[in-house]
Amino acid sequence: MLEETRHRPWKLPEGKWQYDQEWNEVLFFHWKVPAQLLKPLIPSGLELDHFEGEAWVSLVPFSMQKICPSGLPPLSFLSDFHEINWRTYVIADHKPGVYFLNIEAQKQLSVWIAKLLSGLPYEKASISRGSNTYHSINKRKGFNLDIEFEVKAPIVLKSKLDQWLTERYALYLEQGKRLFRYEIHHLEWQIAHMELKKSTIKYQINNLNLSNRPPDLLHYSPGVKVLAWARKEIKR
Repeated sequence: MLEETRHRPWKLPEGKWQYDQEWNEVLFFHWKVPAQLLKPLIPSGLELDHFEGEAWVSLVPFSMQKICPSGLPPLSFLSDFHEINWRTYVIADHKPGVYFLNIEAQKQLSVWIAKLLSGLPYEKASISRGSNTYHSINKRKGFNLDIEFEVKAPIVLKSKLDQWLTERYALYLEQGKRLFRYEIHHLEWQIAHMELKKSTIKYQINNLNLSNRPPDLLHYSPGVKVLAWARKEIKR
């Protein structure tokens, strides 16, 4: 895995990775959105990344599995849980990545530990999934996801937009008055087309509203194994 780097936009980070994890059965819902709605949600020190002049956000439901520190075995009651992240696309120091507007996870203890160790904005939601369904309710924020989907043919020749939306190797985080970057590595995403059979999507932060608005693009992936390095502070 560490020897396969041709798909990366920059070289691997120095030093040993600290966390190992799997992101499995991943659903990608992508929307084009007005940049002016996103800019108030992005911390200073980050710039919105654009594809052909347009800003995007993505809702990404998946199943986190086997997350554990380097050298330790995963504990399934902590390391395996369903998760939904709501992200947008940013860049700093010429390294494009993602910034999480919100992260929901299935297990309260996992939420507490993940938030404590990573600083990322995890919160508890009631999440369940089946072979072709995914359901989540976040009563505190009024978020709701209830979908039925069908996976279609693999995407053999990815478009530039497919790659731009999925091949991201940095996660950005603001904590207090400090800005950080987590660098990650995985093999190139294997993605497929996906069709929604039923869809209820209610997500809104300030004036950024995805509620019952059909996504502009859909992807499915069986998943990737991910290595993550320790976070590093970025000077604003």
